[in-house]
Amino acid sequence: MNSLAPDEPYRSEFETRVEDVDGREVVLERTYFYPESGGQPADRGEIGGATVADVQERDGEVVHTTAEETDLEPGATVACTVDSAFRTYCMRTHTASHVLYGAGRRLLDDLGYGGFDIDDRKARIDFETTTEIDDALLVELEALANRAVWEGRPVSWETVPTTEARAREGVAFNTKTEEGVFDDGDGVRVVTVGGSETGDAAADPWDAAACGGTHVSNTREIGLISVLDRSNPGEGLTRVELAVGPAAIEHRAETRASALAAARELGVRVSDLRGAIERQRAELEDLTSERDSLLERVADAQIDALPEPVERDGERWLVGSLSGIDGDTLSDRARDLAGEECEVVALVTDGNPVTVAVASAGETDAGAVVDSLTSEFGGGGGGGPEFAQGGGIAADPDEVVSFLRE
Repeated sequence: MNSLAPDEPYRSEFETRVEDVDGREVVLERTYFYPESGGQPADRGEIGGATVADVQERDGEVVHTTAEETDLEPGATVACTVDSAFRTYCMRTHTASHVLYGAGRRLLDDLGYGGFDIDDRKARIDFETTTEIDDALLVELEALANRAVWEGRPVSWETVPTTEARAREGVAFNTKTEEGVFDDGDGVRVVTVGGSETGDAAADPWDAAACGGTHVSNTREIGLISVLDRSNPGEGLTRVELAVGPAAIEHRAETRASALAAARELGVRVSDLRGAIERQRAELEDLTSERDSLLERVADAQIDALPEPVERDGERWLVGSLSGIDGDTLSDRARDLAGEECEVVALVTDGNPVTVAVASAGETDAGAVVDSLTSEFGGGGGGGPEFAQGGGIAADPDEVVSFLRE
């Protein structure tokens, strides 16, 4: 026997007869417990005072697993209670996913349904779409979904012939989450988020999907929908995570608090944050460019003051240490100078640990030079014949320079 929960989702208390007991597994004559399926978790509650730990459908039967073995016996009449708080949360969250998918129908191209799941804090829905869902589109999806909630659209469900359901334009099917969709005959359960109650409720449906889950009867019961994040679980898929209820309120409050703190730090209103951040970014880019230019001038001045190149293995080596220079500038200058007035350039940072950059325009292998240096003083690095770097060298810069000049 299938669960009666999808058709009567608001029912949380009932009496029934125990049909079978096997250890902790209990089968009831009829049940309003929802078995885990289609991405929706199993209901929680009690059977005859025993805590229900899991509910699954197996071979056409709904099997309730209790937390511990019980004294329930076949034939006994038991009072059952479904955890109404968790059921309501699942109903609201599941319907919210349909509303969000309906928003996707209006904003995304080549839309398909790629999967769905609910946990204790949030839900996720996988959109199959060729549209890139960027931040702006994510905000628009959330806003459109919340507008449908505000409009108070009716939610209904019915079982229709399979051929009719598949022929209906706009009914979403997903083979990964269709458990519980098909009845024992040739019917399909279709959940429809209808038109706005301010107009023709039967016209302009917001969404329609083959679904075996529990749902609220009107979108206004969902409350706030808060989109949490997005990711890409596979090619052609965009996973959007959403929350309703307390988790949605907490997320919205945290986001608001962060925006207010950032605005206060920048001395602007929240509505002006984007412009303020763009100005900060532009200023940072200017400062970075100015810094790089100054570093290059400092490096050039220090290079001009280095000792004359030395002769090593028939090639001229320019060796010396530079102060206040970052690794990128060190590397760029070594590459630029190699081959001008000397074949090998080995530049060292004036600090501890030491960083070294070696560039070669001759027969000397720059990678071999760094290897010999790290073998002598420790640290690590690598590179090829024309350029190599070393770092973490725990030695005095003068020692490293002397080693390279010998």
